[in-house]
Amino acid sequence: MLSQNGIGPIAQGGKAFFKGLTLVAFLAPIVSTTHAMTYEARQKLDLSEYTVKRPDASYFDVQERIDLLQETNNPMLMHQVTRLIKGPSCQQKMALPPLKDQIRIPGFYPSPEEWRFATRPLFQFEDTVSNLAGTYVASNDVYYAECLVSFLDQWAQADALMDFYYHWDEPQAWFGTESMIFAAAMAYSIVRPQVEGMDEEIARVNGWLNRLAHQHSSIPGGIQSSCCNNHFYRRALYATMVGVLTEDQELFRFGISAVYSALSDLTQESAFRLEMKRGRRATHYQNYALLYLITNMQIIARQGYDIFELEVDGKTIHDAIDFALEIIDDPAALGDLAPLEQYEGFLKDDQYFSWMEIYLSRFDKPQLSELIKPMRPVYNRSAGGYMSLYFMDPSEQRRKIIKEPERIEATRIFEE
Repeated sequence: MLSQNGIGPIAQGGKAFFKGLTLVAFLAPIVSTTHAMTYEARQKLDLSEYTVKRPDASYFDVQERIDLLQETNNPMLMHQVTRLIKGPSCQQKMALPPLKDQIRIPGFYPSPEEWRFATRPLFQFEDTVSNLAGTYVASNDVYYAECLVSFLDQWAQADALMDFYYHWDEPQAWFGTESMIFAAAMAYSIVRPQVEGMDEEIARVNGWLNRLAHQHSSIPGGIQSSCCNNHFYRRALYATMVGVLTEDQELFRFGISAVYSALSDLTQESAFRLEMKRGRRATHYQNYALLYLITNMQIIARQGYDIFELEVDGKTIHDAIDFALEIIDDPAALGDLAPLEQYEGFLKDDQYFSWMEIYLSRFDKPQLSELIKPMRPVYNRSAGGYMSLYFMDPSEQRRKIIKEPERIEATRIFEE
């Protein structure tokens, strides 16, 4: 379980959480980072005003979107629907074996081929849950919703993903399972309210996701890095979604605490301080942090909270977005925060644009709208799936912009 306010590990029923963990994982010191909100400060946050109000609310209005897609004449959306309604084979999806043995993943840079081999099942899981959820939305056929519940129940009965290796200098399995949890939870949130006659399966999946979220989030992470940076925002994403699904107020508030922490981390320029430490990838990580924060905030907003207008020390999430757009357009805007020679490879990969679909569904931002157009339709296998299908206003863009063929290396499942 989580400690008071959903932050920090405590024992649950005397059961050992991690078979493959060394003791150092639990001895990570709780000390202040240079700027970001500390563990102590997060624990002292009074988030009691935030409670789960709508456990069946997904991260978008599913029925409203299904109705829209059945009536739309938007060629881009119609093409996505046509491709999806051909339907995956449920039997083939069910053949993917649950990961019930210890998960251990080497670092990418020392061993890229070994890393690719080790992460393939993780990719497959995320694509499977997102594909089944997307097919349900496109087809309005409950068969695919039931298939997704059955698929997740198979993993729940195997108690999959509960055993992963973690050491402070080898966190890859911990990082990798982050996205598996929120991929499962977000896809499940789309279909669960539509499924009838599967009460036992749903109860098992609910319990499994809740155990996974508590176990995974009980690791505090590295000081001035995964404790408080984009990896915290990733953990917050699954905590919020699972908190909603299982009406777990501690998990829900853990997820909300990340928004407060992120806003407190903003510099005068509205850069995330911890992401600026990435040097030539500072721009990428400013955007990467927004990917998980905006998606998390969308789930919170669907519970009735005006989280997008939350202000901490005079800063809102809109300020962080403005700065991201500024440095994407002109790296010189980074000033002394990071080198001006910035990595721009992420701008060729649509998954890093998924948060923009959410934001544009709520706010008018012409610069953002122009930036995302060449990347549509946007798909993020873990953080939401078919984001253009779920969020894009049909009047925003009717056709895919054809780009010159370009080889993009298979994207890593997580960032170090």
